[in-house]
Amino acid sequence: MPFVATRNAALAKTFYGEKLGLRLVEDSPWASVFDANGTMLRVTTVRELKPAEYTVLGWEVPDIHEAVRSLRAAGIELKRYPGMEQDEHGVWTAPGGAQVAWFEDPDGNVLSVSRH
Repeated sequence: MPFVATRNAALAKTFYGEKLGLRLVEDSPWASVFDANGTMLRVTTVRELKPAEYTVLGWEVPDIHEAVRSLRAAGIELKRYPGMEQDEHGVWTAPGGAQVAWFEDPDGNVLSVSRH
């Protein structure tokens, strides 16, 4: 079960549940647990949080451009990184052909979608 931290449980619940479309399966004062396509994701409430500067969660998707369109339609902005050639949709293609797009949750945790 992956864990991700939040300072604001209500915002995180809206983001992971409504914007990303994950089904909420448990909610408590300490955490919200979502079904992420058969993997349980625990969003734990913490007092202090310094988001990592790297991707903490990622999802492999069959069509990255469709996933990016869905994220944008949900009001989620994609991250752009200086020095990385990302296409007009924010998708970076690795030398081996994998494609990745990054975005943040309300706490600044970096998340991604990718196609391999």
